[in-house]
Amino acid sequence: MSEEGLNSLVYSKNVIELITVANEFCSFVERSEEMETSDFLSRLQKLLPLLYLKASLLPVFSLEADDELEKYVTEIDYNLIQQKILRHTGAGDDYQEIFLSGMQFSESALTASIAENVADIYQDMKDLVMSFRTLDEEVMELALSECQNNFSQLWGQKLVNCLRAIHNLIYGEPDDDVLSAKNQNIELKNLNRKPDWLNDRFSNQEE
Repeated sequence: MSEEGLNSLVYSKNVIELITVANEFCSFVERSEEMETSDFLSRLQKLLPLLYLKASLLPVFSLEADDELEKYVTEIDYNLIQQKILRHTGAGDDYQEIFLSGMQFSESALTASIAENVADIYQDMKDLVMSFRTLDEEVMELALSECQNNFSQLWGQKLVNCLRAIHNLIYGEPDDDVLSAKNQNIELKNLNRKPDWLNDRFSNQEE
């Protein structure tokens, strides 16, 4: 196979950079319960635009699989990721959608969710990363083609929409209800971190 063939395209610079950012994004979301809310939102604010940029720079892939590609994110995985994000976004998770296909024909505002949007993005990125771990170049290219199509039709728009809501959580003036919900989420997060809790308890007993 020539250097211009499948091998060079799958391992091209822009593809590798997307996979690198996608892997970092997935790892970040998976361990988000270890973070303070301010740190989580700050990193999410920076990773999402980078993910959008790298996806927009992909070379064109137009393959279609004869059979559906294997999916690695289960419904349980998806719900777990969504709950992890909700612990940080709390009462500020819901926001009014301002741009959605067909919304110009709607008579009422649509409500969207940061946690759901980010979980949707995670699902696509995790499936892409796991497809690359197969080292099967045909599977890798098919996964890139699917990712590119989903980016243009689905999660690309969700990303830029929820970024506005994340910006407001970071820089806006939260009301007392939102602050209370965030504090409750942080407390819940700390209660669920059993290894750290146990380590702290044993450490205090030793003193």
